[in-house]
Amino acid sequence: MIRRTVPQKTISKESSLSGVGLHTGEDVNLTFKPAPSNTGLIFIREDIEGDNSIQANIKFISNTDRGTNLDNGSFRIHTSEHVLAALTGLDIDNCYICMDGPEVPIMDGSSKFFIQSLEEAKIVEQNALREEFIPTEEISYKCKETGSNLSLIPDDNYSIDTKIDFNTEVLGTQTASINDIGDFKEEISSSRTFSFLHELETLLEHGLIKGGDLNNAIVYVDKPLAESNMERLKKAFNKSSISVTPNGILDNLSLHYPNEAARHKLLDVIGDLALIGTKIRGKVIAEKPGHAVNAKFAQIVSEVIKSDRKNIIPTINYDKKPLMDSNQIMNIIPHRPPFLLIDEVLELSESHVIGLRRVEKSESWVKGHFPGAPVMPGVLQVEFMAQAGGVLVLNTVPDPENYLTFFMKMDKCKFKDTVVPGDVLICKLELISPIRRGIIHMHGQTFVGDKIKSEGEFMAKIIKKDIL
Repeated sequence: MIRRTVPQKTISKESSLSGVGLHTGEDVNLTFKPAPSNTGLIFIREDIEGDNSIQANIKFISNTDRGTNLDNGSFRIHTSEHVLAALTGLDIDNCYICMDGPEVPIMDGSSKFFIQSLEEAKIVEQNALREEFIPTEEISYKCKETGSNLSLIPDDNYSIDTKIDFNTEVLGTQTASINDIGDFKEEISSSRTFSFLHELETLLEHGLIKGGDLNNAIVYVDKPLAESNMERLKKAFNKSSISVTPNGILDNLSLHYPNEAARHKLLDVIGDLALIGTKIRGKVIAEKPGHAVNAKFAQIVSEVIKSDRKNIIPTINYDKKPLMDSNQIMNIIPHRPPFLLIDEVLELSESHVIGLRRVEKSESWVKGHFPGAPVMPGVLQVEFMAQAGGVLVLNTVPDPENYLTFFMKMDKCKFKDTVVPGDVLICKLELISPIRRGIIHMHGQTFVGDKIKSEGEFMAKIIKKDIL
């Protein structure tokens, strides 16, 4: 399900860094810039005139060969995953990623320097709520060719478990995990990319890793190193000597963690799943992940989210005891019969409420509103939603009996079908922006069964009785 939860975040000012693209070998300057609410993460090629932006979204994935590359038909962004992992790891929703070249700089092969740059820009909250996808059941994908298996299951946080196995003695089987995305900076961000010697030789033969350096990629030596290849590697990396350390790593690079390879694969998973475009609150379990299978899994999750957006009808268990009955509701809002229009509260969180009204034949308006064929006036449907919104906002103060709720604005109201006596009317309201200074901005809908009856956006304010 989709929920609006905490405020969105961006950065307060610009921050820049420079480096070289691992595969293109081109020098590139990258600048993070603040972006408005609901913008998302946007790459901008400042070296290109005209339409020079591309959204960080799976629909723009062009290929996943040694990295996740984006293409909008006019230009390409190479190796997007490390910078997207940093933005996700710092819980940033909206940011412009401006570059004067085609490839995100590799830096040291991790997300560490992107983290540092973004923190220098200072992360700030925005006046709009973030949408989160909260899975209610397992979503999974298994690749028969690779044996990879990825799944997303319900969890209180965005957490990730990874397991890698390349069937090599030098690396073996490794696992890595974080219990919350907030642990990314400390636990994962400094984990560097890696390759095997046989892959490195192939990449060199095909003219890739032009920006390679033994300081930005761990190279696991999974086969004997021939003298001829030793000379080629010296030339490629501009080194006078190259050796293999006792733990099977090329040159004198020291691991940050014994399981650094698994941690980096976890980093890649986070960066690739950022292309879903919606924050996740759930547990990702990734066995033998890779950019191609990550992208496929991201597409599957994205399709579930799209379906979830279309299926806006709340699922109601009428046999379940309500969260609040009318007596409990009257302890929160000041309305009383016959103008108390909400009978039950079925769900209530910091950002949403679901209420119920049984439309009876004895309603006070039945005799006067279209006698003989009565329908519930639209203004009463709006009032029903407003009272549910009042429960939502007054539930945030310790003494709701001392407050009154007043409308400030109604907008985009639509009445799509009639509500008649005998109907059970459900309303669902969600915050559009955080509650601030007692002002609540919300989007509401009413339903009877599987049909939407009315909807609108509402702004209201709570005021203490003693200042009226």
